[in-house]
Amino acid sequence: MNHPLLIDTDTLQNRLGQPGLVVLDVRGRSAYEFGGHIPGAVHTTWHEYSDPNAVPKGLLNPDLGAIEQTLRRLGINQESDVVIYSNPFDNWGDEGRMFWMLEYLGHRNLRILDGGWVKWTAEKRPFEHGLAPPAAGNFKAQPVKALAIAKEELKLIVRMPHERTAIVDARSLEEYLGKEVSGIPRPGHIPSAIHMAWNGFLNKDATIKDLDVIRTTLEDKGIRSDQEVICYCTGGVRSAWLYFILKLAGYQAIRNYPGSWWEWSRDFACPVEKDTHMLQKILGFDQAAGPSGRSS
Repeated sequence: MNHPLLIDTDTLQNRLGQPGLVVLDVRGRSAYEFGGHIPGAVHTTWHEYSDPNAVPKGLLNPDLGAIEQTLRRLGINQESDVVIYSNPFDNWGDEGRMFWMLEYLGHRNLRILDGGWVKWTAEKRPFEHGLAPPAAGNFKAQPVKALAIAKEELKLIVRMPHERTAIVDARSLEEYLGKEVSGIPRPGHIPSAIHMAWNGFLNKDATIKDLDVIRTTLEDKGIRSDQEVICYCTGGVRSAWLYFILKLAGYQAIRNYPGSWWEWSRDFACPVEKDTHMLQKILGFDQAAGPSGRSS
């Protein structure tokens, strides 16, 4: 796909080694060091930027200085051309999380490698092993607060009619309906949330589907481009990938909820809905064996 927020494998290979280019590999550390990576790529993951004192893992570290130092060690400057990639079939949308975070922090020159490591290796393009230490960068964070939403503001939205705002749950359908998940105090979803699974937007070669297909999928779910869209998942990672997909599709007012279900489910003042009847149905349970219905 030709889009200003994406870069194809040919273009990236031709640009490798050029001044100002920073390629971020957001896969696991072992995959980066021992499995090979794009020449010159530096390694980082979204976990390095989480609040070390918070139970909800998706919340960003409030110490912007610490985040800046981590990004500078990657060689990122204000004007860097940053390309992000991962293995799209072996993560939770991590490249989307890195894109959203850097955009939230004020970086304006970001792209994701269409097809990621899957397409790069399928095309037998060059790779290397080991570490690639860059020269230190000078990035200065300037948060764009409109790109994120906090729990208290979202609680207010949920309590009122909000026709101009769509709340979108990027998790699996089972999680949305109320499947019990280890480490999560309460199953279910935020009331009025629309379910839109994060992982339905890729072709078989790991490239992103055509924009017309994406727009039709979103509109069929009732997610309109004239609405403000708030995305959440468990920890703001899958929802950040959905945030990126919405940006590709031309949606203008999008926010990610980094605390997401890790945070929401722990606050018993936050309303929760689940649909036990539908969950039992899709899991193939005998619906006559127990009660069903919606609860909060």
